[in-house]
Amino acid sequence: MKFGFDIDDTLIDLRRHAFHLYNRKLNKTIGEDVFDTIPTVEIHAPFGLTNEEGSQMWKDTMEEIYFTDCPSFEGAKEVLNALADEGHEIYYITSRPKGYCEQTRAWVKAQGFPVVDERFYCGMADHEKIDIIKSLELDVYVDDKPAVLNTLAGSTTKVIVKNQSYNQAVDYTRLTSWDEFNKLIGYASV
Repeated sequence: MKFGFDIDDTLIDLRRHAFHLYNRKLNKTIGEDVFDTIPTVEIHAPFGLTNEEGSQMWKDTMEEIYFTDCPSFEGAKEVLNALADEGHEIYYITSRPKGYCEQTRAWVKAQGFPVVDERFYCGMADHEKIDIIKSLELDVYVDDKPAVLNTLAGSTTKVIVKNQSYNQAVDYTRLTSWDEFNKLIGYASV
């Protein structure tokens, strides 16, 4: 089978990692209970930042957010490695900026995810992911962003949404824990 995965907030807990960095950089102590209720992908509002300030904060800390000690979601590496070990094709499709593609691929490998260079797609806009997903004829695709997931409505690809506070309104198969992935796809061997 062919499996496609977004990286940020699907395989790794990037927003939460960034939230902790923002707390440290802004000398704040805003709790995770607040983080868990943020209704947008953007995380700047609880810090009192305007959209412009939030965008600038993200840009200013992007490398630190992307390439430090951001944890993967529990079980994600194990699931992907088991799929790869069984001979399934694993594709990564991320809209991280083009300038970070090589560094992102190296970082994902260093974290222990199974990466085949030719199956790593990076640097496209969210809405462009659909073209890649369709051209790859993926059997299963997992992402967190409603804007991406909604472009796949009606496709033959099984769409799974990685549960996040900002994607509660979408109605796709919902992954809340990587422990349940095999059950969600109806695959017991992994």
